[in-house]
Amino acid sequence: MTTITLVQGDITRQRADAIVNAANSSLLGGSGVDGAIHRRGGPAILAECRALRASRYGKGLPTGQAVATTAGELDACWVIHTVGPVYRASGSDPALLASCYRASLRVADELGARSVAFPAISTGVYGWPLDDAARVALRAVRETDTDVEDVRFVLFDERAYEVFAAQNR
Repeated sequence: MTTITLVQGDITRQRADAIVNAANSSLLGGSGVDGAIHRRGGPAILAECRALRASRYGKGLPTGQAVATTAGELDACWVIHTVGPVYRASGSDPALLASCYRASLRVADELGARSVAFPAISTGVYGWPLDDAARVALRAVRETDTDVEDVRFVLFDERAYEVFAAQNR
């Protein structure tokens, strides 16, 4: 049975088997959560992302899919990178956002991860409204058949925490 917990804080400071990165399709780092994970995790993450780009993902990781790398210097075994949809560009399709969570949990299962820390995917520069993103995220995790026992949503600020808490009742 999967337990869902909410934490306000910095995802790069979490201890979990896998930390999910709200990546951009290049996998080469960016702003927000993506940049923070690459900076704190160190060069090993970027090296594996470059190898993925040189092999399976020459055109980048498609929206809604997920792939794992080392966690480098983070307090985790793996980083699972997933590309969330841009709210205005995607036609606001919640299925794409839900796919990020489901695909990340599938990758976690393949790795044998039992604890996973998620950010609020697509709610930063990608512009997804926080209340809708929380509803989609929590529903996707609850409805996904997974061996992951501990799913933690790590919300950066008080507003995000409160919105996810209201949707998690």
